[in-house]
Parts: sequence; structure tokens; C-alpha cells
Amino acid sequence: MSDQYEKHEILEKVIRFLGLDHPYSRRDFLKLSGVTVIGISALGAVGAKTGKKMPLIIMDKAEGIVIADPTKCVGCRRCELACTEFNDGKASPTIARIKVNRNLNFGPKGVFTGQRWQGNWGNGLVTQDLCKQCPHPVPCANACPNDAIVVKPPTNARVVDPKKCIGCKMCQRACPWEMMSFDSDTNKATKCFLCNGKPKCVEACPAEALSYVGWRDLTDKVPPRAVPTAVIPPEKAAACNSCHKK
Repeated sequence: MSDQYEKHEILEKVIRFLGLDHPYSRRDFLKLSGVTVIGISALGAVGAKTGKKMPLIIMDKAEGIVIADPTKCVGCRRCELACTEFNDGKASPTIARIKVNRNLNFGPKGVFTGQRWQGNWGNGLVTQDLCKQCPHPVPCANACPNDAIVVKPPTNARVVDPKKCIGCKMCQRACPWEMMSFDSDTNKATKCFLCNGKPKCVEACPAEALSYVGWRDLTDKVPPRAVPTAVIPPEKAAACNSCHKK
């Protein structure tokens, strides 16, 4: 199924869900298909007229993504420092949006992988973990009870709106790759927003192990690190099921 056809099908289901049967209502609503995201702001305005509410469940694809070459990584962690110094105004690698330190010694599978572990204490391969900028449906966005994860132009990256984030950490529990960070100083979640198209981690890497490229779906190519434990709010789950029937 093509992306355009799939998007049109989803729009049709949303229209039916909102009860927009009048031809003028349908025509006006379909104009939303040209914007970068169909979210609470757009659907909320329509829902106000129909008496129905629609949660933020549909996000357009990101325009870019940061990818890594582990064979070039030297484990210097300058990318982590560059990330937090630019985004947070402090050197705090533990809240960096790129994760290197956790894989530095044993690799992404930890110490219980026999003789095949990676990292400095294994085969020397250091893996850089990065946000996948997941396609719809986005796990962290669906799990957020406050709809704090939104699309931000010009990259269409999935970002955390600090004004909406309440620090519940549900997004952390939802990400299969454990890519959400949490700043205890601000009590806010945070994630990669691609630095508005000029990722500082890419610029800081001395080994050129990171690249900023056009978006591609890596969610089925990178093994998950953990089993998500977040519970999607019932109203969002119901809306998702209306479009993604098993």
C-alpha cells in the first residue's frame, strides 16, 4: 500500500469518526492532509463543532534522521557533550539524546551475551544509539497522557513540548530503544529534535561516525533494547484501533 493511499485511508476513517458527513465539512477537513501534522490543534477545532474529541495520533514522517557507523566510533563521547551543551546549556552526557556510554564496555546487550559481546571489553565495537524518529504510530507520543510529544518543523522531528510535559516518564517506558531522556533538574523528558536540521552530535564527531541524512524507517532494522511497559491512554488506544484494525 502506498504512503499516499494509506494516508488517504486514515483520513477517511478520521472523517467518519468525527461524523463529518456533509460534503462541505469533508472538503474543508481534507485540506488538513496538506499540512505537516494532524494533531490536537487541528482536530480539536473540528471536534468542538461536532462534540467529539480526537487525540494526537497521526504524525507525518520526519524529514531527516541521524545515523551512525559503529565501525568508526572511538568512544570519545564528544557527541553526548555537544548534545547537552547546545540543547541544555550544560555538560551532562547522562541526558544526551545520543547514547554511547551505555554501550561503551559491553555493547547494547549488556554483560550476559557470552563471548560475543561488543564494546571495549568485547570485540571493541562501540554502538551509538539514536532516536529513530518513528513513523506513525509513534510509541512515545501515543503513551504521553498530556500530548507533549509533537512534530516540529522544519525537520518534522518528534519533540517534547516542555510546557506540556509533566514529568511522568511514560514516554520512557514506551520507547522500545530507550531513547527518551529525563532531566531531573527541570523534571522534564527530552529527546532528539535533530537540532533543527543541524545536529550538533554530527558536527562534533571527530571520526565522522555520524551522518545526518534523509529520513528512513529503521524501526524494523534495529533490535529493541526493552519491552515497552507504558499503557496507552484508553481514548488514544480506541482512536488507533479504529484505523489499525488487526
